[in-house]
Amino acid sequence: MTVGPLTATYRVQFSAAFTFRDCLAIVPYLAQLGISHLYASPFLKARAGSTHGYDIVDHNQLNPEIGSNEDFEALSDALAVHGIGLILDFVPNHMGVGQGDNAWWLDVLEWGPDSPHAASFDIDWNVPLPGRQNTVLLPILGDSYGAVLEAGDIQLRFDGEAGRIVGWYFDHCLPIRPNRYGEIVRRAVAHAGAGETPPGRALLDVVAAWPGANAPRRDQAPTLHAALAAVPGAAEVMTRGLAAYDAGQGGLEAAGILHRLLERQHYRLASWRVAVSEINYRRFFDVNDLAGLRVEDRRTFTAVHKLVARLVAAGRLHGLRLDHIDGLFDPVQYCDRLARLVRRARPRAKGRPTPFPLLVEKILGPGEALPELPGVTGETGYAALNMMLRLFVDPAGEAPLEAAWRTATGETASYSRMLEAAKLRVLETMLASEFTVLARALHRIAQGHWRTRDFAFDRLAQALRSVIVAFPVYRTYVDGDGASPADRELITRVTEAARRTWFGPDGEIFDFIRDCMSLDLLADPQTTYSAPRVRRFAMKLQQLTGPVMAKSLEDTLFYRHVRLLALNEVGGEPEHFGTSVTAFHAEAEARQAQMPGALTATATHDTKRGEDARLRIAALSELAPDWARAVEDWRALNRRALGAPPSPTHEYLVYQALVGAWEGVPAPGFADRFAAYVQKAAREGKVETSWMHPDTAYEAALDAWVRGLLDPGRSAEFHAAFQPLAERAARLGALSGLSQTVLKCCIPGVPDIYQGTELQDLSLVDPDNRRPVDYPRRSGALPQAADALAQADWAEGLPKLGVLARLLPLRRRHPVLVAQGRHVPIVASGRHAARVVAFERRHRDQRLVVVVGRLLAPLTDGGRRLPGPQDWADTVLPDLGQGLRPVLDGAPKSLPRGSVRLADLFPVWPVAVLLGA
Repeated sequence: MTVGPLTATYRVQFSAAFTFRDCLAIVPYLAQLGISHLYASPFLKARAGSTHGYDIVDHNQLNPEIGSNEDFEALSDALAVHGIGLILDFVPNHMGVGQGDNAWWLDVLEWGPDSPHAASFDIDWNVPLPGRQNTVLLPILGDSYGAVLEAGDIQLRFDGEAGRIVGWYFDHCLPIRPNRYGEIVRRAVAHAGAGETPPGRALLDVVAAWPGANAPRRDQAPTLHAALAAVPGAAEVMTRGLAAYDAGQGGLEAAGILHRLLERQHYRLASWRVAVSEINYRRFFDVNDLAGLRVEDRRTFTAVHKLVARLVAAGRLHGLRLDHIDGLFDPVQYCDRLARLVRRARPRAKGRPTPFPLLVEKILGPGEALPELPGVTGETGYAALNMMLRLFVDPAGEAPLEAAWRTATGETASYSRMLEAAKLRVLETMLASEFTVLARALHRIAQGHWRTRDFAFDRLAQALRSVIVAFPVYRTYVDGDGASPADRELITRVTEAARRTWFGPDGEIFDFIRDCMSLDLLADPQTTYSAPRVRRFAMKLQQLTGPVMAKSLEDTLFYRHVRLLALNEVGGEPEHFGTSVTAFHAEAEARQAQMPGALTATATHDTKRGEDARLRIAALSELAPDWARAVEDWRALNRRALGAPPSPTHEYLVYQALVGAWEGVPAPGFADRFAAYVQKAAREGKVETSWMHPDTAYEAALDAWVRGLLDPGRSAEFHAAFQPLAERAARLGALSGLSQTVLKCCIPGVPDIYQGTELQDLSLVDPDNRRPVDYPRRSGALPQAADALAQADWAEGLPKLGVLARLLPLRRRHPVLVAQGRHVPIVASGRHAARVVAFERRHRDQRLVVVVGRLLAPLTDGGRRLPGPQDWADTVLPDLGQGLRPVLDGAPKSLPRGSVRLADLFPVWPVAVLLGA
């Protein structure tokens, strides 16, 4: 079959535990479900044991842990039989480094700036490390350099087969520059007492005769390696002789010898903590073993896309999801090059070719539009996730939940102050080195003109910090030609906001920073400022503001501001509490106009919790007074049974997270999973403990308290008190979840199903959401799922699966309607009109009418029961016209003329979809 247009994706997480062959087995199920494209996690060669695939070490090989080329082709062929396309999650921003598996990185360590791969990594060779030039900092040591050196943990070894001398720090490979081989071999032969033996003499002859001993060229090195490998008995002599460099055997003398050797390499070894202040290569956020790539370099771009181009040309790849697009130096340039590569590579087809979707992982801030990126279809779904989520958060619950949270935790800071504090914490710790490099670059620019020469480094650094803290979005998209009007307006707004916090006499410093960021500093053709420096500063700053926002908001504030955890979602706005139906329709109409091809996600590998868990917690906004009273009771109960919790904030977070994940009596393994989540939450919050400085005593106390809470024996009274409210939230969450599933399939955009979430999804944050999926259970449940819509029983989320099984095939049958159909609101009237979301998608003579309920606590006795037709008695829709037929089982077979009663549309569940043509 021919692969058709993109109408629905299904995301799978490949790893050694879920391979190409495993995926092959579920292809018929995906076809039956109505999936148009398999959306695959990265399957290029990653670090051994990777569970996610983002630590790629070779972009031009398939990951052998996932399968062979033959395995991939078998999967590709099976997808083709069912007309399902393949979208690859591609990682252009970074590679996995350290250890010994990235050939490019090892070559850079060996040859420094002379390596042909040096231009591929974002290394600032011009930032001198203490006493060193042309050196990259390697913060890989678990302790201080001196302690590791003297302990003998850095070992020098000789690879007899390859003829190479290599340092090792556990599994980290440290190549040795070939121009040091002569001294090493001479010392090793002498230490082994082998100078008069045939192997010893041969080794000495090889290094004496090598022409590149003093200033080797890279192309000469293979000759040296081959000659050393050819010496009989060389491995035995070198192994004995390299003990001269082993501090574990030779003490301080050996440590000094090894130290002098290491000081002459193109890298400087350091403790992982040194990365906070001195690292000189760009990382993925603060992850030391993920080094940033310079895909703006044309040769690097070509090199990392060779396999992708071949797969596109072979017709085995039908779309790309681009990871962390905001991390790139010039996203516009990258997307333009990629779109042109795809156009050149795609097989020529008769007629109009099926579009090749390019989807970008982009987090949009409040009011932010997707930037114009050439060839890009849309973003990966967080905008739609939060647009839908706000529908199921009751604004009436804001004040009581605010009061309950602050009473329970003692938190007094405003949201904006908490975010500011989190950004400062990130800039002063995990991203301090990146910030310092930028501040120094800004100071060098200022020295280039007499007007700004007096701006001292410290003042510039303070002002720049204020500007970064004031950023409301992840980044701007200034390129070599300057800023767009939208970016210029944002830059002005940000610098003015920073200026208002400034108490110094030199407020004009913000004019200078503004003009650097927008490149307006270069507008005067007679300027004495360095144009390359200004452009590099502006574009490197854009690569920093995104990580600062991500680490401070998603990975810090979301674990401190715990008023309602459901809102603490990727791309979310926790201070924006709920939305109106009118506002939702406006957003949907804008979405159709601006990015109709974007994904509509409700769960991803990066979301903070499962989609059904999130909606259970959102239901607390409908139960706010009851929740507030319950929390007071639970706190008292648990103090008597367990003692005071380590932190009131973590206690409040635990109760909400437990509402989302609760399934009654904890299942085997649940306590371990939940305790791991709480530890991660505590470290992300960076108050009592953190990833950088774990407080083991605090974490042990928190773990003990959480496990005591989950123990039915120790906390039976709490469990009995918790169960009723958890059941009510679960019931309301199930109702919202069904409505959300219908919306996901019908609003502008392309529904994305994250693996396993077609049934109930109560997962916690990653890695919990990457647990194995029971596909036989889902495949077996598919035939009965549609019947579940006619029964008032959630039963593991079977009604949700039933909705998907009806609506996803409909999307495949009517691709133009769901892709191009206008979003037209339908206004309900009556007592519960505000609890109804109704609209139609209209394209020429085709219509899709959608009606769902929301905020249904008043119709369910506060979540104690499901709503029935009688609860909708006086709420109606206007005349929907004729020719509409129901799509979901359990719906009426025909509609009367005139206004439509919701009681007729919602005989069982408060969802209805009608199709007309």
